[in-house]
Amino acid sequence: MGNFLIMISIRWSLLIDQPMYFFLNYLSLSDLCYTSTVTPKLMIDLLAERKTISYSNFMTQLFILHFLGAIEIFILTGMAYDRYVAICKPLHYTIIMSRAKCKTIIIACCTGGLIPSASHGASFIFLPFCGPSEIDHYFCDVYPLLKLACMDIYRIGLLVVVNSGLIALVTFVILMTSYFLHTIRDYPAESCTKALSTCSFHITIVVLFFMPVLFIYIRPAETFPEDKVFTFFYTIIAPMFNPLIYLYIEKLGDKECCEESVVSSIAFL
Repeated sequence: MGNFLIMISIRWSLLIDQPMYFFLNYLSLSDLCYTSTVTPKLMIDLLAERKTISYSNFMTQLFILHFLGAIEIFILTGMAYDRYVAICKPLHYTIIMSRAKCKTIIIACCTGGLIPSASHGASFIFLPFCGPSEIDHYFCDVYPLLKLACMDIYRIGLLVVVNSGLIALVTFVILMTSYFLHTIRDYPAESCTKALSTCSFHITIVVLFFMPVLFIYIRPAETFPEDKVFTFFYTIIAPMFNPLIYLYIEKLGDKECCEESVVSSIAFL
């Protein structure tokens, strides 16, 4: 509901014309679809005595989750680029972050999200399964599925690490490096503090989303009891808090811009 209301608020106002809110609108849409893929089935299973899912629904949920999860990773990267331009190139911000550029970034995010999810689907759909068809998880994930396969899963496990874990790791390193080595370090102490206040909430969301993802997918194909706790963060907690945190930082930025000069307001809005 929070993501849905934020989408309506942005769509029915002039905020959609601002790049940050433009990306926030699509982030909320991605979060809404992402959690809707997991939460309804989870709620049904909590009430049901016998928790079952068909093979086709299992593979569909697996594909959609990885597709939307990859899109969210790339949208967070696009939002980080938007903050970089706003802080480091404020006078050229409106030219660089044009509407055409923002739409191109969103299209690239969707295309980039399709590649790892399609490769996962192509790898898993022909796997032979045997034994009890039971997984110790609350949604359809990769490693619980591989645990049921009747074959050597070493190579497929490496593919999962490359497709999911390595993409998340490289993106996380790039984001943190860009913040602390370029966006923040190159400014005086006062400007650095304001830049950090602008980016701090985005960094919080990035850490909250990426750290559990890295814990799950940057390791060999094994399952642990703690996996359900970590996956709960990036499937439910992070999507729920994303819009609230971003709206808070934009409200904070609007308050600060009234106290600064024109150039400063362009740089930190």
